Amino acid sequence: MIHKIDRPELEEAVISRLEEYIPELAKGASQQAYLQALTTCGSVVEAVAGELVETSADGTTKVLRMLSGKSVPTRPGTRRVRKRDS
Repeated sequence: MIHKIDRPELEEAVISRLEEYIPELAKGASQQAYLQALTTCGSVVEAVAGELVETSADGTTKVLRMLSGKSVPTRPGTRRVRKRDS
């Protein structure tokens, strides 16, 4: 026999208040991942103002290439393979 454990239902208002924290938590997690990558790898590659930029732990930046600016629509889970430049 399976016994059901009674758990109090969260009210909609409580859920809504908790959901308001999601953007703040995501921002904090992104910043932490960025800093962790800098400390463990020594650099981070990121898109900044239409350029692909490598940022080093000492604060120096190096532009790796210009980004095309055109977006490629994809569905979640789709794998795309970039053609190599010859």
